[in-house]
Amino acid sequence: MIYARSGAEALSERIEIVSPGTGHLHWGTVFFGPRSSKERAPGPQATMSELDANESLVPHFHGVSMFQLFIAGSGTIGNRGQQLKPLTIQFKDHHTAYGPITAGPQGLSFVALRMFTGNSEPVYLNAEGYRDRLKPSKRRNLTSEPVAFSIEPLLRSRKDVSWETMLKGDDEMHASVVRLGAGMTVEGPDPSRSGGYYVFVGNGSIVHGGTELGLWSMVVVENTESPYAIQAGKDGAEVLVLEFPKSDLE
Repeated sequence: MIYARSGAEALSERIEIVSPGTGHLHWGTVFFGPRSSKERAPGPQATMSELDANESLVPHFHGVSMFQLFIAGSGTIGNRGQQLKPLTIQFKDHHTAYGPITAGPQGLSFVALRMFTGNSEPVYLNAEGYRDRLKPSKRRNLTSEPVAFSIEPLLRSRKDVSWETMLKGDDEMHASVVRLGAGMTVEGPDPSRSGGYYVFVGNGSIVHGGTELGLWSMVVVENTESPYAIQAGKDGAEVLVLEFPKSDLE
């Protein structure tokens, strides 16, 4: 199937939540699926977390591989304090620990994107018995350089389509930035060659089913579908195409 969600629509349903890792009150938004799950189920799972100023999430792992996009605010990740600036892309294999994530004084917003609903509950490394819940994986925890986006008139007037690789694994995992001028269309990757992919709007808008989807909207293309036609809106589009490993579906 192909799933689509408007960023504006999703954010209109933002709620206050209590972080299971810190006990702090912050904000959460669900794009697809449940916010947290224990069992595998059809359909993608995508959520946004918005941390309060200087809030810190302790190191943890999930049972599902994911791309994570740091889209607003600032912060750091890891014990070495790697800087997180918009828009940084992270890929993390299932059962791979990462963190801590610490928000800056203006907070930190990030989205977690998973191709299917699975065992996504965080397992914290300060919890007794966490090692018993680990399973084999490639243990990749990769972060990109921040993506730079175009100013509006430049984006609108682009005459060609460009693809730029931000992360690439030794399997099908691949994160790209695609830049299109106003009304331009480009065919996305063949999803059957990977585990499927997300198209995430980082700047401008795309058109899906006759509807314009703006900032932070997303489309999910499962690997049983044909390649997805990415169509820019009236002001152009800069989108992330985030391809998942095929092995995750096995």
